[in-house]
Amino acid sequence: QVQLAESGGGLVQAGGSLTLSCKFVGPIFGYYAVAWFRRAPGKEREIVAAVSRGGTVRRYADSVKGRFTVSRNNDEKTVLLRMNRLAPADTAIYYCAAHNTIAGVIPTRDYEHWGQGTQVTVSS
Repeated sequence: QVQLAESGGGLVQAGGSLTLSCKFVGPIFGYYAVAWFRRAPGKEREIVAAVSRGGTVRRYADSVKGRFTVSRNNDEKTVLLRMNRLAPADTAIYYCAAHNTIAGVIPTRDYEHWGQGTQVTVSS
């Protein structure tokens, strides 16, 4: 059974940085693409960043390109989201999600497994 646990959220001032961590529990982490989603108050959930199962392909939402970096360590079964130059618009609950897929493919929706989320609040 797959479980995901996010950590690293918190309160930060605009312009600051945070690193979120997603810990994967279960078999064969290397079969799963992993994505970070976020849901801001009053808005729909959106995909922020994602990494393929081998780590060779990465995708970012336009709103975070150049500021956020997603990385994974398959030995440690973790995925990190490094967030720099944070802005109040980045305030949201951040979720990691995993989907069993083939190499090089990053789904944009319909992920199988989800974490509980971690709150990120950016003050102005």
